[in-house]
Amino acid sequence: MVRRLTRVVLTAVMAPFVSGCAVSQKTAVKPSAASVPRQTATKTQLIAQYNRLANAITSLNASVTIKLSAGSAYTGVIEQYHEVNGFILAQRPMSIRVIGQAPIVGKSIFDMESDGETFHIFIPSKNQFVVGQANLERPSTKPIENLRPQHLIDAIFWQAIPETDPVLFEEANEATASYYVLTAVRQSRTGDTHLEGTAGPADWEIARKTWFDRADLNIARIEAYDSAGKLSSDIRYTGWDTFGTTRYARQILLSRPSNDYQLQLRIVKLAVNEPIAADRFELNQPPGTELVRVGAERREPQP
Repeated sequence: MVRRLTRVVLTAVMAPFVSGCAVSQKTAVKPSAASVPRQTATKTQLIAQYNRLANAITSLNASVTIKLSAGSAYTGVIEQYHEVNGFILAQRPMSIRVIGQAPIVGKSIFDMESDGETFHIFIPSKNQFVVGQANLERPSTKPIENLRPQHLIDAIFWQAIPETDPVLFEEANEATASYYVLTAVRQSRTGDTHLEGTAGPADWEIARKTWFDRADLNIARIEAYDSAGKLSSDIRYTGWDTFGTTRYARQILLSRPSNDYQLQLRIVKLAVNEPIAADRFELNQPPGTELVRVGAERREPQP
């Protein structure tokens, strides 16, 4: 009788806990915004779409706003520079000119150009005319001095993916978005693991990653890599719009990790594929300025 009474009491005491474990409490939460359905595409379709965009623009004439952030949490110093108005002229294969002007007064802050081989930068506030090789990489302790006009070429003009190049295809999910990612690979240029003329497999490395937002299949990000897997540039695209008959992003965020700076571009006005006279890419040294040859460690007197 006592044992029966004990079992009844234990059953009555444990019932709420057992039922609580068996049934989960459900709370209805109103979503902050309507969910966006994910678009689907194949690797072949995305490569074709990317190549159409890459080949669609041969020249660009844009009015922009420019904002530079130099430094990072790793270097311990982050400098935010004022947003300036600017103009960008670019023409394939590698010609580019970028002018930055102070808002309202329109006074030039910098004027720089590159033809893919050399670059020229005029800095009125320092009365300096800087010249150097376009491929020169000499990190400065002042990140703003690492800014080069040709760094924008990769952000403005994309390289098409050849049909013969191997491309990997994957899905990627982040907290707020889903992506398709095309990873273009190439044979290693370091020569560390594969010597020309010898037997054995070649070593491969990442050349570029292209991210497509599955909400609309627009390109959201392009990562470009140097040899040995070093990330050279990380470019993000938002605000895709139609200019005439051409699709292009209104906001571009260019990050250069090895050069320790970020450059934000907002396109205000854009014209594409219009003829640009060659002399508009010419930037000559103004009289009375100091000539600085980057990499040559030499400063020449004012002409």
